[in-house]
Amino acid sequence: MYLPQRLSALPPLLCLSLAAQTAPNGGKAPAPAPAAAPAPGALKPFADVVKEAKEHKGLFTLWTKDDKVWIEVKPEQLDMPFFFAVSSTRGTGERGIYGGMMDDSHLVSFRRVGNSLQLLAKNTTFTAPEGSPAARAVAEGFSDSLLSSAPVLSQPHPERKSFLVEANALLLKDIPMGATRLEATYRQPYGFDPSNSFFEKVRSSEDQAAFRVQAHYALSRIMLPPIQMPGAPPMPFVPPPGTLEDIRSLFLGWHFSFAKLPEQPMAPRLADDRLGYFATTRWDFGDDTRVDPKVHYIHRWRLEKKDPAAALSEPKQPIVFWLDRNIPEKYRPAITQGVLAWNQAFEEQGFKNAVQVKVQPADADWDTHDARHASLRWLTGTDIGFAIGPSQVDPRTGEILDADIGIGEVWARGSRTEARETLPPKAQDAFLSRHDHSLCTYAAEAHQEMGFALDLLETRGEITPGSPEEDAYVAAVLKDVITHEVGHTLGLRHNFRASTIYSMEQISNPEFTKTHGLTGSVMDYNALNLALKGQRQGEYVMSTLGPYDHWVIEYGYKPLAASEEKGALAKIAARSSEPQLAYGTDEEALGFMGLEGMDPEVNRRDLGSDPLAFYQKRLSLSKELWERLQARTFQDGEEYQPLRRGLLRALGQVGLSANLSAKYIGGVVHLRDHAGTGRAPITPVPATRQRQALKLLETGIFSVDAFRFKPEFLSRLTTDRFGGPLNADPSPAQWVLRTQTQVLAQLFQPAVAQRILDAPDKLTNPKEAFRLSELYDALQGAIWTELKSGREVSVMRRNLQREHLRQLSAQVLRANPLTPADARALAREALRALQPSLKAAPAKTGFSKETKAHFADCLAIVDESLKASLQRLTL
Repeated sequence: MYLPQRLSALPPLLCLSLAAQTAPNGGKAPAPAPAAAPAPGALKPFADVVKEAKEHKGLFTLWTKDDKVWIEVKPEQLDMPFFFAVSSTRGTGERGIYGGMMDDSHLVSFRRVGNSLQLLAKNTTFTAPEGSPAARAVAEGFSDSLLSSAPVLSQPHPERKSFLVEANALLLKDIPMGATRLEATYRQPYGFDPSNSFFEKVRSSEDQAAFRVQAHYALSRIMLPPIQMPGAPPMPFVPPPGTLEDIRSLFLGWHFSFAKLPEQPMAPRLADDRLGYFATTRWDFGDDTRVDPKVHYIHRWRLEKKDPAAALSEPKQPIVFWLDRNIPEKYRPAITQGVLAWNQAFEEQGFKNAVQVKVQPADADWDTHDARHASLRWLTGTDIGFAIGPSQVDPRTGEILDADIGIGEVWARGSRTEARETLPPKAQDAFLSRHDHSLCTYAAEAHQEMGFALDLLETRGEITPGSPEEDAYVAAVLKDVITHEVGHTLGLRHNFRASTIYSMEQISNPEFTKTHGLTGSVMDYNALNLALKGQRQGEYVMSTLGPYDHWVIEYGYKPLAASEEKGALAKIAARSSEPQLAYGTDEEALGFMGLEGMDPEVNRRDLGSDPLAFYQKRLSLSKELWERLQARTFQDGEEYQPLRRGLLRALGQVGLSANLSAKYIGGVVHLRDHAGTGRAPITPVPATRQRQALKLLETGIFSVDAFRFKPEFLSRLTTDRFGGPLNADPSPAQWVLRTQTQVLAQLFQPAVAQRILDAPDKLTNPKEAFRLSELYDALQGAIWTELKSGREVSVMRRNLQREHLRQLSAQVLRANPLTPADARALAREALRALQPSLKAAPAKTGFSKETKAHFADCLAIVDESLKASLQRLTL
């Protein structure tokens, strides 16, 4: 979600379609052989190399003939920095490999070494003043990277002194590492095949040269599934591509752009951790008096007033977003509104029409992938459920040079399609050390929210499927998602604390929210505002910017004189303690290994100043939905799939509410305040709130009556017969268990236990602290109630009890090294307390044979766990 560049008047681009004229190689992928460099003195005259070729003048003059492309490099272009951007134009349509997405960028230069031309990715992270001794040390300490090289083919031009290099040899290489991505995704040894790769189009203009590549990847052999032996544990196997005619061969599309960098680098603006901008970090070794050599520059567009003296002026160069011609016309109005919503904030900083939207003509001969076109593009695939707002920056200053927002076409099908948890392709590329900063799945989560809301409203009879009201609802959610993603392309990070600034009463008032917003920011993952049946219904969706959005744009884009900037920015950032400007981002919200973070006020998909009240409401709405689904009648010929989809969505809301409620237990509010606000940066959650959250979990997901479904409802949870290898006879008990398992894992985290144990030392009255023993006792009491009541134990309850026992035993037998000793001791005490009740259970009447066997099995686990732990302690 990062890097853009402005586009105003578009220079005419010369376009040429090139057809590949190569023979197939039987699906094999030969390793690319380096081209042999001509011997010194053997270079051909310039005119002989490009004889009968067509000339295309521009930033780099290109020469084309048949399937060959030559680049003319001028002497002054050697060692000159250029912006080199890569986009994906074709994918496999599944598992994160999609066409139409921004990929990577570098600041590059060309270096001639003898008769070879090297394309270098310049290392701009480590710097020192030019010409200083420190600059020499930096040059010796850090390396550039070689992206590609090719032989020089011609003698210098007799007048221009330029020379020729073959673009086929330089750029028909696996620069984007497509083979590695394919292997990481499919676990098949795909190799890049240069002999069957070709330039689909090349274009040249005054400020850029663009190359559209069809890159062939092939398998020389197919990795077969492992042989599954009878009775052996399942062997892991990643399925091969499911969208290809022949898995041995595929084409990925790449778009390479070389563009001019700004003649005068933009003045960088320093980042401040009290508000959220993406930032470029540079190590400045020129000042040895600073404790930390790192300098952080925010990502922002270069906006300058046409009339600096005017209070409100159009910018010299507006931020123009092009709607790609592949976006369905039906959704263009909502997308346009989502983009232009940001002009409210820019007008406050003196810019009129700072953000603009244009539509790419259907007959345009230029590509929105070009580095000079910020764009929005429709993405298609078999499993796309997201939108993403990446941008690319000048690494020297943080100036945004390009942005390409991708929108999953799942929005075209409203509530009737399930948005899967598919992440953008970079999610699987972390090991490649690519230059990604974070990941946004807001659209996927917003689509899930929308599906749940529409299911509920349809079962209430408040919205009719396929009606104009449903279309308007979908458009409102899409607009909100686009505003969020555009915010990323303006440089903004997530703000997951923004949802807590308004009360439930305020967000139920549509007149209030139309002016102030549902929350503090569109950069939160804002939940939809759904009222309980019979209560006042406010706006469903965030319809305007929030106060934080205006403030953060002021910090990044307010015109400031260089002499005043430092003091003015400090004054703006000092407002961070104002309640309406509350900020917390991914670091506070995200935990580890799928578990939630420590701050219960920094969440995705909550709403209102009392998050626990919101979670309780969502639990009630979820139960309302599945009860309405159980009461639904069907006309002859109707399909039952909505029942399964609706129940899964309802259980998804239960899981969300339960996991976020669990953050209160052992939770710590972490503020980004600097000195002078009067607030402590770290404050344990009050014990009363922790107990309130624990009670919600006891009744909401751990009680005997938390999940009750009618037999006739469960027998109708069928699925799409054409939808692939889904279980036609699902187990709702396993669906419920997944949520319960996740919450228990959250509560038994070593970090949670440590924070609970540390809390008394941070309180003036330690006796008021929430105790770790309260957590263990409450869970045990809620999960094992049948041992006291003598009530029959259902399969859902047996599953939960086994999982609770498994996690307790793991703390005793295989404790995480970070688990505090007190937590292990309490786990052992909990097991010891279960022993007598499990021993006495068989004597009680009313238990089925399955339940008695379950208790006997649990007792054996407890006995072995305690025995093993005692043996370990005596060693």
